Amino acid sequence: MILASASPVQLILSVLAASAYAWPALRATRMSLRTSHLWVAVAWLLHGLVLAMGLMGDPAHFGFAPALSVTAWLVAAVYAVESLVYPQLSTRWTLCALGAAAVLLAYAFPGNTLPATASVWLPVHLAFAIACYGLFGMAVVHALFMNHAEKRIRMAEDSHSGLPLLTLERLTYRFVAAGFALLSLTLLVGMLFGEVVYGHAWRWDHKTVFSLLSWVTFAVLLAGRWLAGWRGKRAAMVLYIGTAFLLLAYVGSRFVMEIFLGRTA
Repeated sequence: MILASASPVQLILSVLAASAYAWPALRATRMSLRTSHLWVAVAWLLHGLVLAMGLMGDPAHFGFAPALSVTAWLVAAVYAVESLVYPQLSTRWTLCALGAAAVLLAYAFPGNTLPATASVWLPVHLAFAIACYGLFGMAVVHALFMNHAEKRIRMAEDSHSGLPLLTLERLTYRFVAAGFALLSLTLLVGMLFGEVVYGHAWRWDHKTVFSLLSWVTFAVLLAGRWLAGWRGKRAAMVLYIGTAFLLLAYVGSRFVMEIFLGRTA
């Protein structure tokens, strides 16, 4: 449900951010590249302000929708940096549409108030932990582009990817490796410092089980890639499965608890 105490400022910023994302997506073929980059930059900054108000407000809130919103924000940031390194990448208007949807969804479902008894580092830790969602999100985006380009090449058509297939593949697994390192660090912190960060010791619940399943899946993917040269659809399928486990670990479990069960923990 919509947070009753949500400020008018949050509503205004959310609408402005969503509009700034949506406008260049709607006018993709009638807007210059420079102008579209400007709109996306403004949307990203407004999006960041909305996230900061939710994560660091008094009281702070977090849930499945803010987690998705943080993911979209991080994906946009990483893609912007990547575009500077690889300017031949075409703008992905789908990401703008997803950014607009994520901002509005997070306003409609801002999550629950973080426990007052929890560590003051909890909001920071949650934001840090969810960063691996952004990295794996970029890996999935590149894998989709890679599979699409490979399919078009097999049909003797232009791939329209903007990058050579091998470059796309290399970028995909770099994001997987970075996300895996961050996920490993997050799980390690949860095991060793759970009482400090969360206010309780490590728990073997559904979130933990799905997180470990995702960790094992990504470990198998990286091992298969480096030791057996996995590539193509097989490797991409393992990536999709691991990402699905990771989504179920927090976003899926919080969605069920917040929407269907009406619980805060």
